Amino acid sequence: MLDLILIPIGGYLLGSISGSLVLGKLYGVDIRALGSGNAGGTNAFRSLGWKFALAVVVIDLGKGALAAAALPPLAPWLSSQPADPTLLGTLAGLAAVLGHIWPLYFRFRGGKGAGTAVGSIAVLAPWCVAPLFLVWLVTLIGTGYVGLATMLAGLSLVPAMWLLGPTPLHPALGALAITLAILLMFTHRSNLTRMATGTENRFEKARLLKRK
Repeated sequence: MLDLILIPIGGYLLGSISGSLVLGKLYGVDIRALGSGNAGGTNAFRSLGWKFALAVVVIDLGKGALAAAALPPLAPWLSSQPADPTLLGTLAGLAAVLGHIWPLYFRFRGGKGAGTAVGSIAVLAPWCVAPLFLVWLVTLIGTGYVGLATMLAGLSLVPAMWLLGPTPLHPALGALAITLAILLMFTHRSNLTRMATGTENRFEKARLLKRK
């Protein structure tokens, strides 16, 4: 039982290490005071350039993957009857995403969770990574909206998890897919509002299908 408590806590604490905020301190800036105010890779790219953004993405992906992969093996040290490893991995990965969105170390103001979610999925359900990336890329090329691309990729996680995964699918993975899709829609709700009002920023260089 102790493993079901401490491993998610460990995932949350690991997820609370925000790449953009930690690196920002080294640069002497708070990324939340720049651009859109979001502590994620997209705002990092727009505000401080691709090198900074790449480092942020690597950290955010890495902590999701690390939480899902490295924390569940600690279960035998925490409990004489450790829980199912897949369940522990999903709890740790989800907790890392929550930590990224609401980081303990940064007054609960973090990013939107997409990078950390992908890192967790890469470990727990690697068959979903290619479909997610394809949906994200096609949407970005077609619209130029990063937020929309991320939301649609998150929604595509649900069918990809069931249609491409093993049969029967582990219930924890199904629950994780639904929860992450809902979370990504929630954290990107401001993007939807800006798209509705026509004020959402586009990546025009990535948008190949442009109106003439």
